Amino acid sequence: MNDFIELSEINPLQPHEVWMKRALDQALLAYDHDEVPVGAVVVHEQRIIAEAFNQREALRDPTAHAEMIAITQAAEALGSWRLLDCTLYVTLEPCPMCAGAIVQSRLPFVVYGTPDPKGGACDTLFNITTDIRLNHQSVVIGGVMQDDCRALLQQFFREKRAMGKK
Repeated sequence: MNDFIELSEINPLQPHEVWMKRALDQALLAYDHDEVPVGAVVVHEQRIIAEAFNQREALRDPTAHAEMIAITQAAEALGSWRLLDCTLYVTLEPCPMCAGAIVQSRLPFVVYGTPDPKGGACDTLFNITTDIRLNHQSVVIGGVMQDDCRALLQQFFREKRAMGKK
């Protein structure tokens, strides 16, 4: 964590891929821990200030989504619940709970990998993070490294189905 990446290391045509690769690293950790492979990082001033993966099974906590854990870590790192000037990178489109936390934490930017047709709350099913009726909105970019993010999730669930588990 707290990795600093020089701006010169970021391809100006694909700046979000650098950070999404780090979120994918977190998703792989979730996979290795037999958790749904979703990873998230929060970047502030070109530095990762938080990184997390899903831990619902390990913590027996339905709120232990990668985004929720990363948001909590970022708030601690900044000493503020307002995550201004930060960007959340997450491999799967945030659910309604996580989208609500994004709004509450005032995250101005959200970048996700693959859409979630069953629970996406930034574009697919709901637009919580951009709803002008709420007190804060985020700029949302979807589809960054979508194929890699989707493939990891598909592999995980294919293996679970083959083992007869949900």
